Amino acid sequence: MAATKKPTRHRSALKAARQAVRRHRHNLVIKKGMRLAARAAGDAAVAKDGKTSELLAKASAAFDKAARRGVIHWKTAARRKSRLALRVAARLAATPAQPA
Repeated sequence: MAATKKPTRHRSALKAARQAVRRHRHNLVIKKGMRLAARAAGDAAVAKDGKTSELLAKASAAFDKAARRGVIHWKTAARRKSRLALRVAARLAATPAQPA
């Protein structure tokens, strides 16, 4: 039996690979924005900043937008929003550390 050459990929497969790379880069940007928004809300809560609720709303909107675009699942967005809200509330309720 003679060895056969490995067939080349179809044009449609090559195009799908290019699209996947493009989508991956775009999704990374959206996920980075989600993380930055969540971190800003958490940091504002630690600092007892007056803009905490505004930053929490922006983070929540970033999660919803990512879910709407299909970057993350809508239940993942809901879970992250809930956990972030709990974290922010706990940090706001915590008393600041007294200097020694």
